[in-house]
Amino acid sequence: MRAYLRAILVAGTALGVAGAAMAQSSSPFSGLFGGSSESEGPVALDVQVASGDEGLTRQIRQSLLLTGALNEDRTTGQDVLAAARGDYARILGLLYDQGFYDGAVTITLDGVEAAEVAPLDAPAQVSRVVVTVDPGPVFRFSRAQMAPVAPGTEVPDEYATGEIAGTGVMRSTALAGVDGWRAYGHAKADVADQQIVADHDADQVDSRIALSPGPAVTFGRMSVSGNQRLNERRLRKIAGFPEGERFDPQELDTVRQRLRRTGVFSAITLQEAETLSPGNTLDVDLAVVEQPPRRIGAGAEISTTDGALVSAYWMHRNLLGGGERLRIDGRIKDIGSETSDRDDELTIRLERPATITPDTTAYVEAEVAQMREEDYDEDLATLGFGLNHIFSDRLTADAALEYQYSRVFDANGRTDFKVLALPMDVIWDRREDQNNAKRGFYLSAEVTPFAGFEDTSSGLRALAEGRAFRSFGADDRFTLAGRARAGSVFGSELATTPRNYLFFSGGGGTVRGHPYQSLGVEEIAGPDGPIKTGGLSVASATAEFRVQVREKIGVVAFADYGQVWTGDAFGGEGDDHAGAGLGVRYDTQIGPLRFDVAGPVSGDTGNGVQLYLGLGQAF
Repeated sequence: MRAYLRAILVAGTALGVAGAAMAQSSSPFSGLFGGSSESEGPVALDVQVASGDEGLTRQIRQSLLLTGALNEDRTTGQDVLAAARGDYARILGLLYDQGFYDGAVTITLDGVEAAEVAPLDAPAQVSRVVVTVDPGPVFRFSRAQMAPVAPGTEVPDEYATGEIAGTGVMRSTALAGVDGWRAYGHAKADVADQQIVADHDADQVDSRIALSPGPAVTFGRMSVSGNQRLNERRLRKIAGFPEGERFDPQELDTVRQRLRRTGVFSAITLQEAETLSPGNTLDVDLAVVEQPPRRIGAGAEISTTDGALVSAYWMHRNLLGGGERLRIDGRIKDIGSETSDRDDELTIRLERPATITPDTTAYVEAEVAQMREEDYDEDLATLGFGLNHIFSDRLTADAALEYQYSRVFDANGRTDFKVLALPMDVIWDRREDQNNAKRGFYLSAEVTPFAGFEDTSSGLRALAEGRAFRSFGADDRFTLAGRARAGSVFGSELATTPRNYLFFSGGGGTVRGHPYQSLGVEEIAGPDGPIKTGGLSVASATAEFRVQVREKIGVVAFADYGQVWTGDAFGGEGDDHAGAGLGVRYDTQIGPLRFDVAGPVSGDTGNGVQLYLGLGQAF
């Protein structure tokens, strides 16, 4: 017998297939079926699938309305009957998706076929539900053809002769064909026709999909609505809508991202016009919803040796009506530290998006800090102006011109440092999740040429860091994570280099198991012996093995290593240390809550077990 299967598929509508058989009595295959059952609660649910396919059994159970009803304690006879009657179509749809077109399905309620029970004749109570499915043979493509296809279109590999002919594959293929033409500038591309014929004797499907590309399109005008506090001229500058350029859906995504980055809006909608304007131009309607302009936030970390760190910020997202962002950050750290006094920091930053280009943000930043380290005190003030450019979601660059003044008090008395610097950095972030990465990598590079005044040296500070993540096992249960960091100050003498340009090691951000900034160098002579400062060069490495033991709970084993040198280019005297430990992670909506226990493995800077509590992975 030969059944003809028709489908209407337009830009994301479901691909429907008719012709599968439904059994009307208890399954005749009960001796051949494997399945799963749940007997907890007042209603027992048993799912049985021919040949004992555990994967298909699990998928069917998860898709059932019955499963949802029982999980929500909707167990009256009427509830169970309504769910069962709706599950026939759900099961058949799942079978079609996987290439089974001769499926037989029975659902019995205490032995009575649910399809034979009238909706008004539902039993008062049901004690046992049995879902029996014989999927039949799997159908494969005898022909898989789509035309015309735009250059560069990525057609799914599964849409090919001999592959399983699931409706899901045909649906995704048609959507890929439409998306391919849209990416090629044909905004109104659509599915013109499809011929889908199933041969039930040969267990094959003949599939042909015809696409209608439509004309090549350019962007027309963008209308704007919903903005109340943000000036429309500035909104258009921030959006950077490419009027007059060839249509590309990726450009619309870029417009959304630019607007989203401002933080001004809670909702952004870009709607393409249904019909083309003269000259095959496409107008777009932009509707936005502004959110409250002010926001506050806070954070905290605790270490047994370094003490507590608390931070808070206040932000205004639209200070002058042009999307300007004012942010004030305050941070107090080393509260109760065993190795140093309290440090205080205050930063004020004003940003203006869409300066020069839609993807360039200009900023002015001022910072004051009072640092009370173990061997010296430092008061610091910095004022800078900079530009940040976003090349893509993954690649950003920053350059600034800043003046820094710092006053240091140590055993030798007071020393002033004055520099004019040009800090520049590039970040390439390919992590799939910045808060809890399981795959990808992160690379950053910083270069800061600086000119010293009076007794301050001139030189160049460089720092590079790389992180890599690799997961494996079921549901990416196991993750290997690594981080390497190296930096050096070139062309400057250690004693006349600003102290905050020098490098330390130790603490939660470098080597756990050793106190914060516990490893430095003792190169500068003092009246009572050498004074400890940071070194001119540093290198550190971290390795972590992360295991997700439950849905929200993970454990981590880690090892950290760091070394600091007195000279540039990793020369001169040097010392190193290492630490290792275990940690627990509890996943929250804003990232994993981290608790680490670490101890020293080598080096003489450790002084017992260190505890760390914070939000987010260590890196």
